[in-house]
Amino acid sequence: MARDTLLKERWQLLVEKLSDQFADGDELELDSIIYLVGVQELGQFHRNFKKDEKVNLIHIAICRLLEPYGYYEFDFFDDEGWPHFKIKENLPPLKAGEQSVLMKEAIVNYFLEKEYIF
Repeated sequence: MARDTLLKERWQLLVEKLSDQFADGDELELDSIIYLVGVQELGQFHRNFKKDEKVNLIHIAICRLLEPYGYYEFDFFDDEGWPHFKIKENLPPLKAGEQSVLMKEAIVNYFLEKEYIF
């Protein structure tokens, strides 16, 4: 099966599964899924986050998702348990569509690694 076709199928499966679990079936968008990855990585599930913390959760998710691609590296956990990453390599300039495909691929790989999808 072509790589793009497999990615599309896995992405749709993931969106459906996450949407059923976290949004009562309303389809989650890419940024919402990135946010969920940030919450997962922080591990503080049952709390409300302030606006600046939500921005930080998205940053954590992006770093974690792009870590396997060599762009970020985990550095340390701070006293409040928040993970910190350092930049290993700057992302190349990408068009919006290319960014979206990269993030979808990284998210699918993340959830394959976590055995949430197969």
